[in-house]
Amino acid sequence: MSKRILALILALSALIALFVPGQAETLTVTDMTGRELTFEKPVERIIVMMPGDCEILYAIGAGDLVVGRGEYCRFPAEVLEIASVKSGQETNLEQVIALKPDVVVMTRMAQSLEHSQTLEKVGIPTLVTDAQDVEGVHTAIALLGQVTGKGSQAAWLSEHMRSVFADISAKVGGRAAGSVYYEASPLQWGLWASGSATFMDELGKLAGLANIFDESQGWVEVSEEQVISRNPDYILTTTMYTGTGPTPVEEVMSRVGWHRITAIRENQVLNVDGDIFTVPGPRLMDALSFLYGYLYDSKAAAE
Repeated sequence: MSKRILALILALSALIALFVPGQAETLTVTDMTGRELTFEKPVERIIVMMPGDCEILYAIGAGDLVVGRGEYCRFPAEVLEIASVKSGQETNLEQVIALKPDVVVMTRMAQSLEHSQTLEKVGIPTLVTDAQDVEGVHTAIALLGQVTGKGSQAAWLSEHMRSVFADISAKVGGRAAGSVYYEASPLQWGLWASGSATFMDELGKLAGLANIFDESQGWVEVSEEQVISRNPDYILTTTMYTGTGPTPVEEVMSRVGWHRITAIRENQVLNVDGDIFTVPGPRLMDALSFLYGYLYDSKAAAE
């Protein structure tokens, strides 16, 4: 066989491979628990169980792959048109299986190992994320970009987030804005505060705020006496307003004995959106921007 004919055959073979269905190139990824997953074909059907991962998928342009969502996935608005399934420790595996996903994206905190093992026994792979801080969000973005074939979009989103955070950090310039109490649960349900190693704490530090419960990690139950004695300059509450009775800010401002707190005396109590401040997704940019605007821009305007 002449070299010319051989070259022609090789060229035709390469051309045919582009158009004739064959075995797709496999994709192997390592999730945030160190587990390896191999996909033999492109992922086309995703069930996403938790809000942070859901927001990431839509932000990188992979929302059209979502066929099911955990019941707390509510942003962006179009995700509400997607079928919802029970999530968390009450995850309904029958609902998940019925939607025939190529992969289920879940988090280590919200779903159990048993949930993952049961799904994988019936041939449904599970991808586990575990973003505990802002850097973990970047890892989750890259991972979901890999799985969905949106690597370049994921890289852009991550770089954009880093740029926003760096710009705001530079504008803060190491200034100390004061102390803060992050209230995660209102008085009527028992006071819980956001300690260190939480997103609210990390964002606050970037904005120059010192957490009065910095010595405690995660979410910690506290007393009124502790809050009063530590006398925060600011109070941020994530309590959702139901539309009846006093607003969350009014309720905090009216607490007996709290009038001695600087945040109360200076009217520096804010009700913030918990979904933006605590969900490990792209909207953490909005949370940090809000904090900077309140602490510095609004104060400057008032002077």
